[in-house]
Amino acid sequence: MTERYLGVIGLADALGVSRHAVHKWRSRYPRDSNHPFPEPDVEVDESPGWRAERLAEIVRWRDGLPGRGTGGGRPSVARQEYLRQAAIRGLDRSEAMRALVTFTEEFPEMTEPELCAWLVDSWRK
Repeated sequence: MTERYLGVIGLADALGVSRHAVHKWRSRYPRDSNHPFPEPDVEVDESPGWRAERLAEIVRWRDGLPGRGTGGGRPSVARQEYLRQAAIRGLDRSEAMRALVTFTEEFPEMTEPELCAWLVDSWRK
């Protein structure tokens, strides 16, 4: 009998996020962090897999991320500056946030404040 696991793509689909987000969570929240990402049940050729019944555990983990309260909390100083600079350049809030999400997915090794600072700095040049 074949055992089925959720890989990064399956986990991302189940959570409604990109695979980059799952990779980012795993690297930002290692087992020795204050909020470690749930360890995989299996690894095959360095690809992680989680049992499907652990999805609820992973959802609880995600819901416990900082800033995940009602309304997501107050935007960081970096995001506020990014949104201010985006508005000056003619982007409305939803356009600016879509762009930020895209950059976050494309550069998972960077934190959101780092991305905001990088974008603002690039606009000022």
